[in-house]
Amino acid sequence: MTPSTQQSKVVLLTGASSGIGEATARLLAAQGHRLVLGARRVERLRSLSEELQSLGFQAAYCALDVTRLEAMQEFAAFAEASYGPADVIINNAGIMPLSPLNATKVDEWDRMIDVNIRGVLHGIAAVLPGMEARGKGQIINVSSIGGHAVSPTAAVYCATKYAVRAISDGLRLESNRIRVTIISPGVVESELADTISDPSAREEMNVFRRIAIQPDAIARAIAYAIEQPGDVDVSEIIVRPTASPY
Repeated sequence: MTPSTQQSKVVLLTGASSGIGEATARLLAAQGHRLVLGARRVERLRSLSEELQSLGFQAAYCALDVTRLEAMQEFAAFAEASYGPADVIINNAGIMPLSPLNATKVDEWDRMIDVNIRGVLHGIAAVLPGMEARGKGQIINVSSIGGHAVSPTAAVYCATKYAVRAISDGLRLESNRIRVTIISPGVVESELADTISDPSAREEMNVFRRIAIQPDAIARAIAYAIEQPGDVDVSEIIVRPTASPY
């Protein structure tokens, strides 16, 4: 798709410094959208933003910790000052430090809850009042195939992704003007597995990732949901490797 085939939108993207976020930023920028990129790794954001700008695309960036509501609100305000009110927010930031429950890695559980659940809620809270006031907008929440089925070592991670689905479905039921989309990737080549500290879970994930697809596959799904007309809500897209058993 070229920029001339659809209206340019102001798109806020969390977790934009690598993986699915980076791939999505590259695709949406090339389609002519005005992007505001957020993540904790500012140097990566700066590099990506400058690269996109050098290609003639519109991309701004802002340091962002999604676990802090104030930071998310500042991110939304920065986006509005840069390009205008948010048309779309993609709540993509997430972590996946898998471990069996009997390892009792409570700090990692808490961190997943903070990033994967609270981060999504903070993103919604930062843009929803403005979207409702304007009578339009789209909230895209990145869940996971783990939001549909639980696997060993992934109980807490899957619980956070089930929560993302519940939050998204609830928001969709509460509004007939805001489009709400869930994107549920299967195993994707990314840095998510780098946060796994448990040896057994890390080995399981290394085996699982042998069939991983590339992040741009998820970026295309996100772009598809955005490009639909305003009266069409793509509720959920599951994207997984053809060879995946689940």
